[in-house]
Amino acid sequence: METFLIDKIEEIAFSTVNKEDSLWQEGVLDSITIVELAVEIEKEYQIKIPFDEIIESNFETVALLINYIQSKQNA
Repeated sequence: METFLIDKIEEIAFSTVNKEDSLWQEGVLDSITIVELAVEIEKEYQIKIPFDEIIESNFETVALLINYIQSKQNA
């Protein structure tokens, strides 16, 4: 999961990232690329991400994204 997310973020943002890098605060992702990432995650992990859950506390780092995806899979 970590490798998939890092690869997708780097592909979408044209930027190198690590698991704990801040994606929003450092401007790696913006409002358009974050939605693109959410769509890719939905396809890959067969989950639904409501627009109101595309927030910093879920998408700020790869580590938080992993926790978020796992919580959706276990729901």
